Amino acid sequence: MKLLSKALLMPVLVGSLWACTEVKKNPADRHFEKGEFELAVQTYTEDLKFKPTDVKMLYSRGRAFQEMGNLEEAKSDFEAALDNDPKNFQVLLGLATLQLESKNYGSALLYATKAEEIPGAPAMASLLKGRALHQMGMPEDALKAYGNAIQIDKNFGQAYFNRGMLKVALERNKKACEDFTLAATLDYPGAEEMLNKYCR
Repeated sequence: MKLLSKALLMPVLVGSLWACTEVKKNPADRHFEKGEFELAVQTYTEDLKFKPTDVKMLYSRGRAFQEMGNLEEAKSDFEAALDNDPKNFQVLLGLATLQLESKNYGSALLYATKAEEIPGAPAMASLLKGRALHQMGMPEDALKAYGNAIQIDKNFGQAYFNRGMLKVALERNKKACEDFTLAATLDYPGAEEMLNKYCR
């Protein structure tokens, strides 16, 4: 089965859960938000000297490394964060994303499944699970995972779009068009283009 385009392999993780809960952001977070990833890494590193097991900072520094393309450093930070908080689904999702980027689909599936099993886990866990399953040549299981993501979040445009792309690969264009329509309604990038290509 053909692989999805590279764009579909790069999951979009919108920020972190912690960013929403903090009223006062530290300088490292502000650097990250401005795209100043090297400065963010330097500042997180300084802060971690005083709190070496701080899960939020380890995860955030890992995300900064990831944005810089330093995947080994990102993995190291995510794993350190997970050692300190094994049930943290945000960290598990970070690891799943990293493994997808590195094309280690079995590991991505493992981390995404662990995240999915934690109560309160976001729809992104099922989406990442679906991507890993698709890349491992298990399309029907991938469709179920995408469906689960949609069940958790009915407004998850990315899940409709990815499920639609998988249905196109399976030559189920009519069903794919239903998903692209929903994704387009939610303004998901690329959905309108797919509608024009396969459905009009």
